[in-house]
Amino acid sequence: MKQFSLFAWTHVALLIVVTQSYLIIKNIFEGLIWFIVPVSMIICNDIMAYVFGFFFGKTPLIKLSPKKTWEGFIGGGFSTVVFGVMISYVMCQHPYFVCPIEYSETLGRMTMECEPSALFRPTDYSLPSWLSGVLGVFGVSTTISLYPFVLHSLSLSVFSSVIGPFGGFFASGFKRAFKIKDFGDVIPGHGGIMDRFDCQFLMATFVNVYISSFIQTDSPQKLLSQVLYLKPEQQLQLFHMLKESLENRNILELNN
Repeated sequence: MKQFSLFAWTHVALLIVVTQSYLIIKNIFEGLIWFIVPVSMIICNDIMAYVFGFFFGKTPLIKLSPKKTWEGFIGGGFSTVVFGVMISYVMCQHPYFVCPIEYSETLGRMTMECEPSALFRPTDYSLPSWLSGVLGVFGVSTTISLYPFVLHSLSLSVFSSVIGPFGGFFASGFKRAFKIKDFGDVIPGHGGIMDRFDCQFLMATFVNVYISSFIQTDSPQKLLSQVLYLKPEQQLQLFHMLKESLENRNILELNN
């Protein structure tokens, strides 16, 4: 029993600490905005849920956390959506936050300089026809200029406010099972570091899956780095195949 308990503890530690840390680092390399915005959303949700619960909380949310209320849960969720839109709009204007961290062969070092992708450039969106008709009466523009990332931030904020707190519920159940109040006592009045980051676990996984599913595309640089791993004869074969394809589509002029 003791050996299997240690075995289980090892796997839980790897899942919670190592895996989540790995995913967070991967998110950072996609651009600091993919790290700062989700983390800020969780922090905002925590704070605003406490504020709304403190002033308006009456209905208990879950038995694992008796102090959490539905009023705090809903108020924190609404505040997180508004905060997510605001911080995303501000950060999209600074290339330092949106550029991926990549190695530059020209500079010989890691760099965060790039031309922001379409995700971080203002795009005009047409409003729904029913709303356009109403605004047209008052002479208001029927299009809106917005950063596409701001729309993606809505998905992140909804997840952080609806599903994110369940990381905290899991931690609360874990502490209750072992009859402890906090994971540590590093931060006076708040417990340990683990107590402050319990909601971040699910968020890191979601952001990484979201980037892989809806955002990430293969760039020429990434494809080239993979091609360079091929054997010389395979690289030459790929070159001739690509050249033939470009010539057939009249993209590359045929040699005379």
